[in-house]
Amino acid sequence: MLHYAVVFLVIALIAAVLGFGGIAAGAAGIAKILFGVFLVMAIISFLFGLTRRR
Repeated sequence: MLHYAVVFLVIALIAAVLGFGGIAAGAAGIAKILFGVFLVMAIISFLFGLTRRR
């Protein structure tokens, strides 16, 4: 999941440099969503890992 967020971030940066504002904004939005999903899943996984060890 984090890999896809980084890929969309790179796409957004390249599109912004080349002047494609709409594509850059869309890719950056997707990257933000994927990073948020990654954070939520990482926190849930961490919490389940803590409770399972006990």
